Amino acid sequence: MSVVFIILAVLCALVGIVGSIVPALPGPPLGWLALLFVHLSGVHPYTSKFLMVMLAVAVVITVIDYVVPVWGTKHFGGTKAGTRGSTVGLVVSVIVLPLLGITLGPFGIVGILAGPFIGAYVGEQIGGNSQGALRAAWGSFVGFLSGVLMKLAYTVVTAVYVFKDLIF
Repeated sequence: MSVVFIILAVLCALVGIVGSIVPALPGPPLGWLALLFVHLSGVHPYTSKFLMVMLAVAVVITVIDYVVPVWGTKHFGGTKAGTRGSTVGLVVSVIVLPLLGITLGPFGIVGILAGPFIGAYVGEQIGGNSQGALRAAWGSFVGFLSGVLMKLAYTVVTAVYVFKDLIF
């Protein structure tokens, strides 16, 4: 049974890192699950306090990730149209374009970075905020990037714990 937990831990750690960038995957919760599976495998038991703190951090980061792009867009003068456009731009660049065989840069990184910006700009234009569209798009981009960096930092830390504790 511990082999199953080890395999699940490795999968959750790797998918968690990907989930830090791809919006459809919950990166931090998967990172925490990876820690839990290492603990359940018996290879390296963590303390309950450590698991609870890491769970709390995962929850806080996940909640903040939904708030930061909205805050960034609003702080830079954007509207709901810009926020929605940013989300649509991200989905198009991360999911739709690759399904059509279009990749923008290595691993689609250009699309991941440009999608929310272009989406927010177009959303603001459609929503009638043509004066502040560029500024709102920049705010959306800054907010999105902040959320990704928080999630990525957390999932990389959890992956380091997982692989360190499974290897050593």
